[in-house]
Amino acid sequence: MHGYTDSKDEYTARLRRIEGQVRGLQRMIAEDKYCIDILTQVSAATRALQSVALGLLEDHLAHCVAHAAAEGGPVADEKLREASAAIARLIRS
Repeated sequence: MHGYTDSKDEYTARLRRIEGQVRGLQRMIAEDKYCIDILTQVSAATRALQSVALGLLEDHLAHCVAHAAAEGGPVADEKLREASAAIARLIRS
């Protein structure tokens, strides 16, 4: 079981909405919409994806990392390194 399992339906719905936003962006390009309007929608889609990523990270920390830390040992060390790398990727994006 993964940390996001209890929220799987919510994440799926959010990702479907984001997918719709991206399709809307494609349509805006095809219809030669104004650049700033497209950029505004790109920003909204980006924020929505970042929100999903933060939720997944929170679920991972609360579930996977917390369980590994409680067990201790090399598994805990690996989960902490993995979480740190994920946080670094999110910060750089």
